[in-house]
Amino acid sequence: MDHAGEPGSGLRVRPGPGLPQGLLVPEGDLVERFSRSSGPGGQSVNTTDSRVEVVLDLTRTSALSDDQRRRAVERVGAVLSVTASEQRSQLRNRTAARQRLADRLREALAPPPVTRVPTKPTRGSKRRRLEAKSRRGRTKQLRGRVTGE
Repeated sequence: MDHAGEPGSGLRVRPGPGLPQGLLVPEGDLVERFSRSSGPGGQSVNTTDSRVEVVLDLTRTSALSDDQRRRAVERVGAVLSVTASEQRSQLRNRTAARQRLADRLREALAPPPVTRVPTKPTRGSKRRRLEAKSRRGRTKQLRGRVTGE
């Protein structure tokens, strides 16, 4: 079971590119705000604060190294904020918001993809291409008008 979204245990980010051991963001670095959800919920929708917003200030968190902090701030900005209001339960929305925050943080910390270095065609591929062109040319040449001899 993945514990990334469990409230009270900090934010656990699963291992991924750039995070071989994963990451644990302390609970104190996260700010949670609750408000009334505008989504489904029946009679109790206007009385419970089921919408959850989880905010992480990337410039102040103690969980990131300087390189990770620089990369994350360049990609998503200084503050990472995620909301969830799909569920009627505040606890489920807290779990969903924390999971989304962990996913966004993992994406922000992933190293950039390696740029492709274009290579020159090999001698054999050039020869094969030219032979195919000349074969095609001969085929088309044979399609000319038939002369009556």
